[in-house]
Amino acid sequence: MEVLECTELAKPTELRTRTRTGEKGRIVIPAAMREALGIVDGDILDLRVVDGELRVATMRERIRRAQERVRHLVPPGTLVSDELSAERREAAKHE
Repeated sequence: MEVLECTELAKPTELRTRTRTGEKGRIVIPAAMREALGIVDGDILDLRVVDGELRVATMRERIRRAQERVRHLVPPGTLVSDELSAERREAAKHE
């Protein structure tokens, strides 16, 4: 497998690369891209095909985005884990 080119685009956070697929469809993610995505050895990656494009994200990033989307539902200073624990304790009283 070989990386054909890796280029920074107009924005400092944008990278583009061209690479060939290897045996069994394997591809190499260049070091600059792994670094930009925060990918380290052993990470679980979420792969999606959207509009004919392969999108790659770490599970950490997917979780961060999900938390960001629901943040407005939780009042500031509230710990959802404390609320869940309190609900579980209350439910246990009635079992």
